[in-house]
Amino acid sequence: MRGLWLEAQRIRLRDDLSRPEPAAGEARVRVLVAGICDTDLELVRGYYPFTGIPGHEFVGRVEAAVGAEEWVGRRVVGEINVSCGGCAACLAGRRTHCERRHVLGIRGRNGAFAECLTLPLANLHEVPAGIPDETAVFAEPLAAALEIQEQVAIGPRDRVVVIGDGKLGNLVAQTLALSGCALTVIGRHASKLALLAARGIATGLADDIPRAQADVVVECTGNPEGLDLARVVVRPRGTIVLKSTYRGPASVDISRIVVDEITLVGSRCGPFAPALALLAEGRVDVRPLVHARFPLDEAVAAFAEAARPGVMKVLVKVS
Repeated sequence: MRGLWLEAQRIRLRDDLSRPEPAAGEARVRVLVAGICDTDLELVRGYYPFTGIPGHEFVGRVEAAVGAEEWVGRRVVGEINVSCGGCAACLAGRRTHCERRHVLGIRGRNGAFAECLTLPLANLHEVPAGIPDETAVFAEPLAAALEIQEQVAIGPRDRVVVIGDGKLGNLVAQTLALSGCALTVIGRHASKLALLAARGIATGLADDIPRAQADVVVECTGNPEGLDLARVVVRPRGTIVLKSTYRGPASVDISRIVVDEITLVGSRCGPFAPALALLAEGRVDVRPLVHARFPLDEAVAAFAEAARPGVMKVLVKVS
C-alpha cells in the first residue's frame, strides 16, 4: 500500500508498504482523511525517535474486523493509545499511561498517513452520520482539548488565559468558553485571533494581559517561550496546564513556582464521546481551521506547508 514513511527525521512517500492485517480484537481501517498536527512536525524534527508511518488524527472506514464483522463499513475515529490491559497502570485505570503502550503514529504502531491502519476495536468510535469527514478528523485534538476540564475544575468564576492562537489553542478556547469562565486568548496573529473574536471570545497580545491575575493558564504555543509567559500570567496558587510538546528541554524558574505555589498539570489525550457530541451539535466549529488539503501523493508537500509559520490545519485526503 501507499503511505508516508518517517525515518531518521526524513519523510518520504512509499508505495511498497505492507497492508496491515488486524489481530484478534482489532480492525483494519481504510483512512479517508488524516490531519497534520504539531506533534507530527515535532517527530520530523526529532522530538521522539519514531520510525514508521506517522499520523494519529484520522477518520476512516472499517474494512475488516476479526470476529466483529458488524463493524465493517462503519465510519470511525480512533483513540491513539493502545494499552496492554495487564500492567499496573492499566489495572489501576490509567490505560493511556500503560507501561507497555503503543501510540498510533508516534510509538510502536504505524499511523494514519497511509491507505490503511489497524487499531483495537475498543479504541474505535463510530462517527455520527451528520458529521463530514473534514470535521470528524478533528475528534482527536478536540478530545485532547476537553481533557483539560477532566483534570481541572473550571467554572464561571474562574479567570482563564489560553496562550497560543493556533489549531490546538483555538479548540481549547472553544471548549473552555462553554464553561462560562472569564476567558482570554493570547496570540500573535491577528487573523487567528479574529476567528476566536468572531465567536465572542476575548483576545489580546502578551503585553495586554494583566500579570499574576489568571486562576488557570493553558499553554498551547508549542514553544518553550509559552511556558515563560504562562508563569508571568498565572496568579499565586494558580494552575498552569501544559498542552505543548517541545523538542528539547524547556527552562523554567522552579524557585518562583515553589514560592508562588503554582500547580503544573500535564495534559495529553482526552475523551472522544463528548468530542464527537460537540461536533455533531455544532457547538464547536472546526471548519475555519482548515488551511489546505493535499492528496496522499503530495503528503511530503503537505508537511512542508503545515510547517510554515502561521498555517492552521493541513489535511491529507487519503482515500
